[in-house]
Amino acid sequence: MNRYVVRTSLFWLLLFAIAAGVYVYRTRATAHSVPSPTSADVQPIASGPMEDTNKDASTPATRMEAPLVPVQLTDQQMNSIGVKTGTVEYKQLNDEIRATGTVDVDERLQSIVQVRFSGYIRKVFANATYQYVRKGDPLFTIYSPELVATQEEYLLARRNQSALSESSIDGVASGASSLTTAAEQRLRQWDIPSSEIAKLQQTGKAISELTINSPSSGYIMERMALPNMYIEPATKLYTLADLSHVWVNAQVFQNDVGRLKRGDTSSITVDAYPGRTFRGRVEEILPQVDTTTRTVKVRLAVNNPGITLKPGMFVNVVLKSGLGRQLVVPASAVFQTGLRQVIFIDHGNGSLEPKDVGLGARVGDDFVVLKGLQVHQQIVTSASFLLDSESQLQAAASSYTPPPPGTGQQSPSTTSQPQSAVAIDLTTDPNPPHKGSNVFHVKLTKSNGQPVAGAQVTVTFFMAAMPAMGMGAMNVTTQLTEKRAGLYEGVGVLESSGTWQVTVTAKQNGQTIGSKQMRINAEGGM
Repeated sequence: MNRYVVRTSLFWLLLFAIAAGVYVYRTRATAHSVPSPTSADVQPIASGPMEDTNKDASTPATRMEAPLVPVQLTDQQMNSIGVKTGTVEYKQLNDEIRATGTVDVDERLQSIVQVRFSGYIRKVFANATYQYVRKGDPLFTIYSPELVATQEEYLLARRNQSALSESSIDGVASGASSLTTAAEQRLRQWDIPSSEIAKLQQTGKAISELTINSPSSGYIMERMALPNMYIEPATKLYTLADLSHVWVNAQVFQNDVGRLKRGDTSSITVDAYPGRTFRGRVEEILPQVDTTTRTVKVRLAVNNPGITLKPGMFVNVVLKSGLGRQLVVPASAVFQTGLRQVIFIDHGNGSLEPKDVGLGARVGDDFVVLKGLQVHQQIVTSASFLLDSESQLQAAASSYTPPPPGTGQQSPSTTSQPQSAVAIDLTTDPNPPHKGSNVFHVKLTKSNGQPVAGAQVTVTFFMAAMPAMGMGAMNVTTQLTEKRAGLYEGVGVLESSGTWQVTVTAKQNGQTIGSKQMRINAEGGM
């Protein structure tokens, strides 16, 4: 029983911890600015050249990219974090796009077998799908009453022409010749082979069963011809395809299509033939995007000796396209912040400057440079992530005095050792502060206990960026007004709950007379 109680208690404690973690994460992820009820000076932190700086000084703090500043490192520091440098340069780029595809019949090498008269099929010689036939091979025989009648008319016209060729009556001989020519022309329009017409002339007898031969060489892809079948001119009997040359339809993502053009070469591999590569070229980029896969068909023309590539076969395709001479940087030099692309420029002697750049497509191990860099500039090609973190830390350090060693979390009412002759006591309303609007109270006293009047007091709340949670650095600076001697008050808006680094600075006549740092936990509130 006791073991059951312990297990149940542990389960509920674990569930509570998970719920608390989810609550903190969601309150930070969904936090938004709350308008300040007073005219307190609340300013967002500067965010680099790509952010909009034309904002009202009274706008509450907004989540944005953390600022970056130049980094100064010693040789030992650069070696310890593995900093390496390279050069911005021009390269002759040959792009490769990988895709999958399928083998298809070249439609221009297809042919259909039909006849131009009606009749009945008698014998079928090409009687199997995918059977290979050569041009001139017999396919089937046909009996056509209409064809037999036309042959009889042709033979009769020839006999009449022979009998009337020596007639002395004007027009008789020429009329007989015209009838013979018309009958023969009708046979030729029906696509009767010349050999059959010659045979008809030699024998003088009509051919009852005409043999139809293949008009081209290829494989029978479709067969409808059957014995004793009645056919008409519209009946499709065979579909033939020459597979010595095929198409490969590659499925290329729409983002990559712009880098291709007609005539680009490609290499094709098939799992069925390890180590063998087929060559093709881009013949057409089809004008249609598959709305499901967001791909475009790119038609490749490929020679197919030995009919190795079969229609319907799945293949792997590498498309190669020349992009010409381009300004590039190594991909390892680029730090992707989410909203920006940053490269650190090496000015020598450990001086590294972060630079926002515009990049194009990635080609192999390089990125094409669109703007922000010039040829021959020295850049950092490794350890960019560490340099970005160091740059953010130095940016924060340049704006705020870091807490003294050993300083832990303190409540607003906790008194730490003053860093000057002026004692600074900070309290908030509510206490502890909540996400949203808060009132800050600061009391300034001299070492003898006398209040300090006429000072300019600033309270700054700072939270470092948390990229893993998609949060940029946040900075809320509030100028306090003196309510009475030594007591100062102002309103500030905290965008998020969590731990804030707080700096209170007091000045008189432009000189700093006191400063205090601490860490304060802000709650989420309702």
